[in-house]
Amino acid sequence: MNERPRNILIFNQTVIKLLVLISGFSALSWTVIWQLLSSLALGVSAWGTALTLAVTMGGMCIGSIVVGCFIKKRSCHKPVKMYGIFEILIGLSGLALVPGFDMIEYLDVSVYQNFPAFAHMFHILSVAVIIGVPTILMGATLPVFGLVAEKYKTSIAVLYGLNTFGAAMGSVLAAFVFIPFLTVSGAIIVITSLNIVIGIVSILIDSKGYISESVEIKKPFVTSVLTKFQEYVVVFVTGFATLALEVAWFRSFTAAFHSTTASFSIMLAAVLLSLGVAARISPFLKSRSMSLGLILAFAGIAILLVTPIVERFDYFVPVTSENPFFLFINWFVITFYVTGIPMMFLGISLPWILDDQSSPRHWGQLYAINTFAAVIGALSAGWIFLPALGFSKTAWMVGILVVSVGFFVLSGKKRRFAIASLGVLALTIAVIFESGVGKTRVQASLGVDPDKVRIIKSYDGPDNTISVVEIINYKERALVIDGFVTTTEIGEGDTVFRAEYMLWMGHLPMLMHPDPSHALVICFGTGQTANALRRENPRTLDIVDINEKVFGMAPYFSSNENVLDDPRITPVVMDGRAYMRRANKHYDVITLEPMPPTFAGMNALYSKEFYEISRDNLTDNGVIAQWLPFHLVSLYHGASIARTFQSVFPNAVLWIDPDSLTGILLGSKDDTPDFGKHFPGLARNIIERPHNEEVIKKSVYFGSQGVKDYGAYGDIVTDNNQLLAYGKSNFVYHSSNKADLNIIYDFLKGIKNGAKHP
Repeated sequence: MNERPRNILIFNQTVIKLLVLISGFSALSWTVIWQLLSSLALGVSAWGTALTLAVTMGGMCIGSIVVGCFIKKRSCHKPVKMYGIFEILIGLSGLALVPGFDMIEYLDVSVYQNFPAFAHMFHILSVAVIIGVPTILMGATLPVFGLVAEKYKTSIAVLYGLNTFGAAMGSVLAAFVFIPFLTVSGAIIVITSLNIVIGIVSILIDSKGYISESVEIKKPFVTSVLTKFQEYVVVFVTGFATLALEVAWFRSFTAAFHSTTASFSIMLAAVLLSLGVAARISPFLKSRSMSLGLILAFAGIAILLVTPIVERFDYFVPVTSENPFFLFINWFVITFYVTGIPMMFLGISLPWILDDQSSPRHWGQLYAINTFAAVIGALSAGWIFLPALGFSKTAWMVGILVVSVGFFVLSGKKRRFAIASLGVLALTIAVIFESGVGKTRVQASLGVDPDKVRIIKSYDGPDNTISVVEIINYKERALVIDGFVTTTEIGEGDTVFRAEYMLWMGHLPMLMHPDPSHALVICFGTGQTANALRRENPRTLDIVDINEKVFGMAPYFSSNENVLDDPRITPVVMDGRAYMRRANKHYDVITLEPMPPTFAGMNALYSKEFYEISRDNLTDNGVIAQWLPFHLVSLYHGASIARTFQSVFPNAVLWIDPDSLTGILLGSKDDTPDFGKHFPGLARNIIERPHNEEVIKKSVYFGSQGVKDYGAYGDIVTDNNQLLAYGKSNFVYHSSNKADLNIIYDFLKGIKNGAKHP
């Protein structure tokens, strides 16, 4: 055999595999960008996330079917060149993302104000137009992979696995490298460049001509014993199960890790790595005459056995660390260690069956079925099964389904009996060792014996898990969202002690305005802020929260004094930023207390662009209040929030709650020189408040110059740099330790006293 053609073939194989790896990396990076830009343009919501997922997977499904049928009818001698053209087009389409989503945001306001009934239809069409073309092209690459594998004597399973490995890398590097160090616009340019380079190199490879047919390198190949119907069932069920399981398990991971952007990237990377390993070992298992039915059955059994461990992630996963890098590594290793086996077993089927095909039409059909099923799995898990069953039972259902399919395609009575017995045993173990999440315990650090915690109400929804819990001996109630304790109230006799800084989020901006009539509260929580603001007697009060179920939890907290029953109140279920763009209303007071700044999606409520929207929605002498939780962010992030706020509201002050040391930034739209020195509302409205006039005035810690000095230690947060969500210094920092708060307070005191480096 001529060594030269063989060496050329091996070289080309290596280059192609590298290109496919990088292609997967860029594809996942694009999905991160799409989701981010979509949420900024249309608002953060479970509906928006589901829409972006559906359009992404739907486009890939269409591309796979159409191109699979197209190249079946034509002779395709240069599949790598076709693949390269697709990659170039994907890259070029990325250049239209930012202007495209800017246009969507502009049109979204017009649609909501003039044709609100068509808003959802507009969202579907607009997202489909912007990301439809690249997703179709991404799906089109799968059947082309099959032709590339045949021409260059490799396996489609190997190429599929490398593409998935690349996706795992993309989920991490996009979150930890591209966006933090390059910004969103810079990341788009780099990813576009990668796609174009992949395309050019691919075209050059095929331009050299076809490798000699005399070169033969056998690939491991064993014909499947499955019928076409069985193949379709297996591919559908595994696609459905993978995404349904991801949604269900991620709910527990989110509670354990907290809802940071970093945690989502780490969890996704662990899943994708498992699927990549599955695709890589699929040809090896097939060459050893393993039974696919047996592998599927073991996947279902593993899902059932692992779920009780996933339920208890909050017991053994660390949330804080002196070194964030090691914390993230810890999260990844634990996630992969626990979920790797079931996900790997689950991920073997698709590449296994793809490798049995020789027709682009079949490759396209199978991939499309798997992708379509994945969309169904994700949506049904989030919108149907989680609310009805909870995440544990949803995972059981998926496990039972997968075992059943393994049983369905397995041959031999003895094997079937053994699998059925093991499946029943695994389900029994899962049921016996269920931890009672949502019924007898909540995944959150409450600092007390779990036996002293009683769940009053719990709800699993498509976007998060919300629970009202009661700490029995202390007569304390808390609202827990995805494992994070948002607020508490403590009852003693007929008295209810409230989280005082939340009261001041309502009182302060009203007291600082000369005559407030119309007010807006963004993020309801337990309603303490809204009630405090209501007690200052506005004519109207709009309350906006992204989750309808939060309003439903209000009756369980007496501290809000049934604020939602007041006829002046208008509750609105919507993303707060999107609401202010769409509402076409002006307010005298806007106050907001969203989830912690570093949580996923929260950068949008602390960015310069958000404050500019808020300023446009304020009356001429309007006042805005922004929560600044020193204890939940790094010193750098706290300073960055202050700097960003003052860049839009130069006339700003920092007020610090004397009890909790929590900060509240207040800004005035006008340039009143004595802002923060006078509180006209104290004379206008005589009511009982937690502190008297002297304490209120004394707690104004920084005036305008002090806020400026403080902000000098940070940078401006924008939609483009995503500093709080993807910032290069971002880490999980949470402590209720008073010493930690005192350290922060000493830092602020140093600034106040003029120290250059406090």
